[in-house]
Amino acid sequence: MSTLGIDHLGLTVADLDASLGFFTECLGWRQVGGRPEYPSAFITDGVGVLTLWQQKEQGADFDRRANVGLHHFALKVADRETLDALFDQVAGWPGVEVEFAPEFSGTGPKIHFMIREPGGTRVEFAYDPR
Repeated sequence: MSTLGIDHLGLTVADLDASLGFFTECLGWRQVGGRPEYPSAFITDGVGVLTLWQQKEQGADFDRRANVGLHHFALKVADRETLDALFDQVAGWPGVEVEFAPEFSGTGPKIHFMIREPGGTRVEFAYDPR
């Protein structure tokens, strides 16, 4: 292999402050940087890094079935209990839209749920017991 995994993932969001609040206050991530001249925030959960970039023109919603680009991204969770507790926490967060509650991915055994965070990005949370 010539690569070593993802260095970071950059997301354009409709509301930088709302997305930053979701990741840092709801999920417990921490901010490690940003660029005020191109409004952005760099955040981490201690393993992965996301760069959140403020959308320049409002109203240009992303359509995962029509646009080339991010369909969603998935975050790994350690166990079923954490997944269920995280769903309860995330589902009640202001501006979060729940696409579906924890369920099997296909026939299982992976269990996942999908939300749209306040800035508009689809995020999957997944636990795989394998």
